[in-house]
Amino acid sequence: MSTPDVPTRGPARPGPYIAAGILLAIAILVPLFVPLYSIDKPRFGGMPFFYWYQMLWVPITAGMIGIAYWLVTKEDRRRREAARGPRTEEQEQ
Repeated sequence: MSTPDVPTRGPARPGPYIAAGILLAIAILVPLFVPLYSIDKPRFGGMPFFYWYQMLWVPITAGMIGIAYWLVTKEDRRRREAARGPRTEEQEQ
């Protein structure tokens, strides 16, 4: 049971949140920099560079978002466990 006096999470470490923010910023900002890919060549399967470059960013962005989610949920799980305190063998059974 949670009350205002009992914390539900331990102190946060900034590292995982900073790393997740950097990954998300890269996934958002790099595709927005259009002069980087507004060229026709090299072609891949007859497709101009500006098409296949954007399509390449779809799985890259999905991977970055997945890693960011994993970092944040792992840190949140650690913080929740830190607030509960160490578990004894009797509590685990």
